[in-house]
Amino acid sequence: MTNPHVPSVPIGAVPAEFDAADGWGSTAPAPAQLLDVREDDEWQLGRAPGALHIPMTDVPARLDDLDIDAEIYVICRQGGRSIAVVEFLNQIGYEAVNVSGGMVAWQQTGRPLTGDGPEPKIY
Repeated sequence: MTNPHVPSVPIGAVPAEFDAADGWGSTAPAPAQLLDVREDDEWQLGRAPGALHIPMTDVPARLDDLDIDAEIYVICRQGGRSIAVVEFLNQIGYEAVNVSGGMVAWQQTGRPLTGDGPEPKIY
């Protein structure tokens, strides 16, 4: 899913630091955040190790969890919810980009997954 008015990047342009839970190491603050806006059940099945989870509907109430100075990569399952969140964040002053193809593309390209079950998966 795409929208020509929303900045988007392909999976390959998402920093490799998000492939590990401690990807930015001791760099504080981190120069970027990966924001996963999927629902709790989707998050539990499989996610990027370095992602921050805030379901789409909770984003406005949890802006304090986001770093206004970081580039924010927003991801969902395939791109619909993340486009809406990117539009919202950009309107209020955050530098946010949509991750094209979402977590489906993440898994398809072989990027690492973690989850709460025995085998992390997106689809």
